Amino acid sequence: MPGENLSRDEAQERAALLSVDSYEVSLDLRSAVGETDPDAAAAAPRTFRSVTTLRFRCAEPGAASFADLIAPSVTAVSLNGKDLDPSEVFDGSRIRLEDLAADNELVVDAQCAYSRTGEGMHRFVDPEDGEVYLYTQYEPADSRRVFTNFEQPDLKAPFRFEVRAPEGWTVWSNGVGELTDGVWQFAETKPISTYITAVAAGPYHYVTDSYSRTFDDGTTLEIPLGAMCRKGLAPHFDSDDVFLVTKQGLDFFHDHFDYPYPFGKYDQAFVPEYNLGAMENPGLVTFREEFIFRGKVTQASYESRANVILHEMAHMWFGDLVTMEWWDDLWLKESFADFMGAFSLVGATRFKDGWITFANRRKAWAYRADQLPSTHPVTADIRDLQDAKLNFDGITYAKGASVLKQLVAYVGQDAFLEGTRRYFKRNAYGNTRLGDLLSVLEETSGRDMAAWSRSWLQTAGVNSLTPQVILSAEARITELAVLQEAAESHPELRPHRVAVGLYRRTPDGALERYARAEVDVHGPRTVVGELVGAEAPELVLVNDDDLTYCKIRFDENSLATLRERLGEITDPLARALCWSALWNLTRDALMPARDFIDLVLRFAGRESDIGVLQMLHAWANSALTHYVAPDWRTEGGRLLAEGALKELRLAEPGSQHQLTWARFFAAVASGEADLQLLQGLLEGTAKIDGLEVDQELRWAFLEPLAAHGVADEPALAAELARDDTASGKRHQVRCLAARPSAAVKAQAWAAVVESDSLSNALVEATIAGFTQPSQRELTAPYAAKYFAAIERIWADRSIQIGMDVVKGLFPSLQDSQETLDAADTWLTAHENAAPALRRLVLEARDDLARALRGQACDGVAAAA
Repeated sequence: MPGENLSRDEAQERAALLSVDSYEVSLDLRSAVGETDPDAAAAAPRTFRSVTTLRFRCAEPGAASFADLIAPSVTAVSLNGKDLDPSEVFDGSRIRLEDLAADNELVVDAQCAYSRTGEGMHRFVDPEDGEVYLYTQYEPADSRRVFTNFEQPDLKAPFRFEVRAPEGWTVWSNGVGELTDGVWQFAETKPISTYITAVAAGPYHYVTDSYSRTFDDGTTLEIPLGAMCRKGLAPHFDSDDVFLVTKQGLDFFHDHFDYPYPFGKYDQAFVPEYNLGAMENPGLVTFREEFIFRGKVTQASYESRANVILHEMAHMWFGDLVTMEWWDDLWLKESFADFMGAFSLVGATRFKDGWITFANRRKAWAYRADQLPSTHPVTADIRDLQDAKLNFDGITYAKGASVLKQLVAYVGQDAFLEGTRRYFKRNAYGNTRLGDLLSVLEETSGRDMAAWSRSWLQTAGVNSLTPQVILSAEARITELAVLQEAAESHPELRPHRVAVGLYRRTPDGALERYARAEVDVHGPRTVVGELVGAEAPELVLVNDDDLTYCKIRFDENSLATLRERLGEITDPLARALCWSALWNLTRDALMPARDFIDLVLRFAGRESDIGVLQMLHAWANSALTHYVAPDWRTEGGRLLAEGALKELRLAEPGSQHQLTWARFFAAVASGEADLQLLQGLLEGTAKIDGLEVDQELRWAFLEPLAAHGVADEPALAAELARDDTASGKRHQVRCLAARPSAAVKAQAWAAVVESDSLSNALVEATIAGFTQPSQRELTAPYAAKYFAAIERIWADRSIQIGMDVVKGLFPSLQDSQETLDAADTWLTAHENAAPALRRLVLEARDDLARALRGQACDGVAAAA
C-alpha cells in the first residue's frame, strides 16, 4: 500500500510539525463472535468498528501532514468540525490532512480488520471449546491497524480507550477498566507511544494478586497484579510462580532504579499464536502462551520465562517511561532490557546461574548476527519501518546487552546504576537519543563515554582474543599476551576489560583455576604482566568470567587440553565459555564439525547446567545438519543417536537431564531400532525407568516417526483426537508436513506459498514440518520455486508472514554451490527489491556459504 512503510525522514518532518495532546479510541469488538470454526477463515467476521478522536497541535498553521491508518474502509473523517470525503483523503494506509490549524481535532470512523498474523488485533478461535480470544500486538507500527494515529515513537500522548465487547467477556487495556452500561471504560494513560498501547478481550482465565512497597520517605506504592491465559490452559497455569518472579522483579528495580513503577496496575497476558516472546505494553504485558507448560519441562524453561518476565518489566523504565526518539536507538530499550533481565534474574530470583545462560545462549545469538553481512552497529541506521522490523535482532538485543555488561565492568556498577537513575528522572515520559544517556554516564563515571561509544556502539563486528604464552625452562610464564584480531570487513579493534584465567589439574583430576588477572586490552597485542612467573597452565581462558563481548580463541596447548579434559572443568561458567568458544571455532571452519560432535558425545553427559546441555544438543544437531561432510551425515547421525540413548538410559530416573536426553534422542533418531523404541515408548510396550511420556513428549516422539514414514495420517489424526487443543493442532500440522512424500511437500508448499488462509502459528508449524534434514531430495525441487516466489510473497503478505516464509523456506538444506549461485543470481537480478527482503536473502545466503566452508573443513580433516 502507498505510504505503509513510513520513513525516518517523514517521521522527523512530522515530529517537527506536530505535537499530540490526547487520543480517545472507541472500539466495538462485538463482531468477534459468530463463526468459530478456526479453519473457516473466509467465513470469519472480518472487521470491527474503530472510532478515534485525536487532538493535536501544529507548529505551522496552514501546513499539511498525515495520520496513519491501515484499514479496509473508512466511514467518516472530520477535521476541526469539517467533514472530509474518505475516498479523497484515505489511500489505504494514510489520511491526508491539509490546512491544519494551531489546535486540531481529528475524528475518524473506520472499519478495521481482525488479524490472523499476530499483527494488529489478532483473533483466535480455540478449537478445544470454540471460544474466541482477542489481543493486540503493535511493535513497531501496527497500532494503525486498530486505530488512527501518528505511528512513530516520539509523538507520545495520553490515551483513553473504551471498548464494547460480547456479553460475558472481560476487556483489559493499559489502564484500569470498568464495565458501565455495556461499555468498558479505561482510565487515561500517562503519555506513551502508540506501539505500546494494548487491548486484550475474551473469556480469559484471570488470576489476581497484589504488590506493596513502602519507600524510605514513608510513601507506599500499591500495584494490582493480574495474570491471564485461555481457559483451556488454566489447569496448567502456575500463576503463583509468575507472581513470585513479578514481585521479586519489582523489588529489584525499585531498589536499583529509585523511580517507582509509573503505570498503575501490572497485568500479564499469555496469549495464543504470538509472534514474539513478549511485549512490554505498560500495565498489560503480553507473552506467548508457550510459557505456560503443558508437560514436564526443565528448570531452563522456568529460568527462560523468569528472564522474559524481568526483561519486559525493565522496559517499564527503559522504553515505556523513557522512549527512543526513532528506531535507530532501539538499543536504548532492548539492549538495556536484555541486560537487566539477566542482571535482575541473578540478583533477585532463584536462578543464580543466569549469567551462564547469558554467556552460552544469548551471546551465541549475538555472535552469529554480528558475523552476517547485514551486521550493523548497536546504534543502527534505520531508514524506515521495514528496517526497524528486521532490527529486532541479535545485535540490538544480545550484543547490546553484552556491551552493557562490558560497560558495567568499565565504569563500575555503582556509576552505571546512578547514571540510569538520573536518566529516568531527567527524561520521564519523554524521548531520548544516544547522547542523552552518554552524558549522564560521563557525569557518574568520569569516563570518556564518547570514545567508548565510538568503539562499542557505533561500529560493527566481533573481535577475537587469543592467548599467547611463553614459558621458561622451569615451566613458568615469562610472558602472557592477549592478541586481538578483527575481520577484514570490520577492522575495529576495541578496548576490552577482560579477566584471564589460568587452569590446571588438581590431584583429584579436576581442572580448576589457580590464577586470575584483570587487564584492559588495547590494540593488537596486550601483555598481562600480573601473570608473569605463574606456573605453566594447562588451559588459558581469555575472557574468564565473561566480562567482555568477544570470540575466545585458544593456544595450541589449551585446545589440546580441552579435547581431552573439557568435562573436568569444575566451574560451570568457565565450562560454558569453553563450549561456546569451541562452537565458534566449528562455525568458523577452524574445527571439523565431527570433532565438535565427538566432544559432545564424550563430555555432554557430564554437564551439570541443564541450559548448557540443551544448547549443546542444539549445536550438535546443527553441526550434523549443516557442517559435517555430506558423506559422514549418516554415520554422524548414528553416533549421536547411539550416544543420546546411552545417556538417556544412564540419566537419573525422572530427572530433567533424562527428559533433555529423551528429547535429543528423538531429534536425532533415524535408524530402525531407534524408531521402534520411540514407537514403543508411545504405545507403552517399551519403558525407560522414570521417563514420563506426557502429551508434549508424545508429539516430540511423533515428529521423527512421521518424518521417517512410520506415523501416517491416521496415526496423527488419532493423536490429535487425544490432544484436541490449539497446541495439539499445531503439533499435528507440523507432523503432517514432515511426512516423506512428494504429495505432502507439494500440499505444504501450496498451503504456505500459494494460499493466505493459515494463521501465523500454522504457517510456522507447516514450514517446520516441511524442512526436514532427512528429506533433502524431496525438497530439492523447491529451491528454484523459492527464488521465483519470494518477491511476490513479500509484496502480498504482511511483513511478519513475509519474514517467516522468506527465512523459513530458504533452501538451506540444498547445501551446494548450485544453491549458493542461485541466491547470488537472485540478489544480482533484484538489486532494487525491498532492502528488508534483500537482507533476509543475503543473511540466509551467508549461512549457506558458512555451512559449505564447514563441510569442506570437515572433509579435509576426514581425508587427513
